Amino acid sequence: MEINVEKLSPVLVEFKVELPADTVTQEVDTAFREVARTARVRGFRKGKAPQHVIKQLYGSAVRADVAKRLVDSSLQEALKEKEVVPLTQPAVEPAELRSKKPFTYKARFEVRPDIDKVEWKGLEAERGSTAVSDEQLDKEIEQLRDGHATMQPIEGRAASEGDFANVTLSFEAAGEEQSQQADVEVGAGKVLAEIDAAIEGMNIGDEKSVDAKLPENPAQGEMSGAEVSFKIVLNELKERVLPEADDEFAKDCEHDDLAAMKKALQEQIEARNKEEQDEVLARALVAQLCEKNPVPVPPSLVQQQARMGEQELRMMAQMSGQPLPASQDLMEHVRADAEMKVRAGLLMAEIAKEGEVKVEETDLEQGYTQLAAQTGKNVAKIKVEYRDRQKREMLVGMILEDKVLALLQQEAKITETK
Repeated sequence: MEINVEKLSPVLVEFKVELPADTVTQEVDTAFREVARTARVRGFRKGKAPQHVIKQLYGSAVRADVAKRLVDSSLQEALKEKEVVPLTQPAVEPAELRSKKPFTYKARFEVRPDIDKVEWKGLEAERGSTAVSDEQLDKEIEQLRDGHATMQPIEGRAASEGDFANVTLSFEAAGEEQSQQADVEVGAGKVLAEIDAAIEGMNIGDEKSVDAKLPENPAQGEMSGAEVSFKIVLNELKERVLPEADDEFAKDCEHDDLAAMKKALQEQIEARNKEEQDEVLARALVAQLCEKNPVPVPPSLVQQQARMGEQELRMMAQMSGQPLPASQDLMEHVRADAEMKVRAGLLMAEIAKEGEVKVEETDLEQGYTQLAAQTGKNVAKIKVEYRDRQKREMLVGMILEDKVLALLQQEAKITETK
């Protein structure tokens, strides 16, 4: 077998393989004998049809099958011999297979680029402050107060924005008078704007009529987009009352007193700030690494990463209840981000080799513990799940990436900002 390797680009390789005539003849003859042994040809007993009849009837199919088998077996051998690992399924262009003649074919596929040297030491970046501001602490306390708010009846005043009103809505639909009760947060825009505006200023027991246009909705039949006259009766009015930020409130939040609660919140916010700043720093270092080392990237890996990025955006949009905008700029951003991530992955793999960064069993144990804390599962169950080869490789990749990032930070010039 003769193998000629041509590098069409840093990430695209073409193999030209030639198999000797005797190999081809042997495979073709074996294939025809096998067909002749089992073929049912009219006018002949099973397996007794002459060779020239078999070739006339089955020649094209047999040659195509032999060509495929020769490509499948020889290509794997050729890849192993040349120590090349394809990233994509090879696109094969075979020549016509003829008995007693050499058989040649071309196989084209993507590969990882050869990276001679990576410039990764001495990268420059800024690390933001992790100090906790008064505004951050106040916001955290307000969120806790909001979570412990109670609903209190309102007496002696009219409904205003932010109040919670229980109303009876009466209207005519399909010739019949209908009514229903509803709880409405005044001014929140969760009901028809005309109804929302009418409730504001009403007192308990008041009645008010208002005309409103229903939204277009084919499922509502005749009521879709219809003009409807509503009668509103205000039954009950409440407001959310937030607790005072004092020692009693702190005890309700499972702290000894207000000072202890503020200290605990400050530590939580500081840890969160550190995590955010570490993430910002890591992104800055990776972006600079890619800028300094613009190595070519395999298109197939970029496409795969872009699909993952788009799926992630769709999931986030779905969770927020908003459709993903079909924007050309957004898709270009997704592709650019995918290209950077693929390039970063290739570069960090080389840095790991250069720095002899390895994932030890102790690293995996720590990873299992972190996953258990994140998912609420016990460590033993996590270990069972990560016996799966694909999951384990993913975890190893994440740990290796963290180690390389730590190495980048260690060798970087980082300026601390206030």
